Amino acid sequence: MQQTTPTETTSSTGDASAPAPASASAPATAPTSPAPASLASRSTPDFPTRTIPATATSPVIFETQPDRTDLPLVVMPYVVEGMIEPFKQWFPMLKDVARLRMYEDYTLDPAEFLTRAADADALMDIGMHISDDMLEQLATHVKCIAFGGTGVASYIDLDRAKQVGLRVCNIVHYGDHAVAEFAIALMFELARHVGELDTQLREGNWSGMDGMQLYGKKLAIIGLGGIGKVVAHIANGLGMQVLAWNSHTSPEDFAAENVTPVDSMEELVAQADVVSIHMPLFDSTRGIITKQVIDAIRPGTLFINTARAEVIEPGALEARLLKGDVPAALDVFEQEPLPKDSPLLTIPGLILTPHVAWRTDGAYHELTRQVVQDIVSFFKGERFNVVD
Repeated sequence: MQQTTPTETTSSTGDASAPAPASASAPATAPTSPAPASLASRSTPDFPTRTIPATATSPVIFETQPDRTDLPLVVMPYVVEGMIEPFKQWFPMLKDVARLRMYEDYTLDPAEFLTRAADADALMDIGMHISDDMLEQLATHVKCIAFGGTGVASYIDLDRAKQVGLRVCNIVHYGDHAVAEFAIALMFELARHVGELDTQLREGNWSGMDGMQLYGKKLAIIGLGGIGKVVAHIANGLGMQVLAWNSHTSPEDFAAENVTPVDSMEELVAQADVVSIHMPLFDSTRGIITKQVIDAIRPGTLFINTARAEVIEPGALEARLLKGDVPAALDVFEQEPLPKDSPLLTIPGLILTPHVAWRTDGAYHELTRQVVQDIVSFFKGERFNVVD
């Protein structure tokens, strides 16, 4: 990622490396801004809003500046419930820039998405997989899509979007700490079986289970960008030995993070007690973690992926996990939502979560701010988080 000024910014599609902290005790942090004093939900003469009640065929609809038909229309076809109020904090940024219509429900139905977006000049999207056919339909009237995430390449064909004239913007470093904390939480769960112990006790079983002590163990991080650095910082605090592979990290950056560089992924995972994936998804990283790397993982090594499933060679991880010798936790999948007939659901002890590592109050605050800023910048003719 190359970030210059707030009005001239280009963006990556993955977890780009954040500026290196001064020491291992000061991990990279996402830029944050205080919430504005007035909420958009409090309609004012200068910034009128209205809420349209739900009907049998429509959810609650929230609109800003509804009578300003001279302004372009921004549509958010759906929203995660926990994001509704955070988004409303930032909507006053749209004053005299654009109208907004937000549908206050959550649906990933493509037909409904297109229907709700039918008169939009720009979209705010937080997780719809937009097919090439959808892009072509949207491009007849939509000029910009502000995507509420970093790894937009998993959801939109960026080359196709460019071909049909759609600008795509994403957001960066909004969830570094949220995702890192979740990865560490999964590591603890695999090591100490907290959920399973709770279930056993409630069933009257007091025998307990043995666990892995993480202190002194080797953690292998694949991808030492913003999230990977926060994971390294936390793991160092636990007394773990942190090793990593990253193709664009200097020896000085490794040293600043108190991380030992390893030349190859196979060599890295072969000596690890825990492997955590934090590799961003680009065309160049798709399938970069090969079957040979996955097969080099020692039996009993804990495996965690909160990055993108597509950075692993298709089928390689599933084949290894089906052997049952690698305890694992996955928050991301090749197909999302995970199909009900996925073989992963049959693997005993495998922890599966529905791509929620990023979903925290702090991440929502920064995510919503950047999405609104993407739209404001676009209509002002500026570049902010543009994915090129």
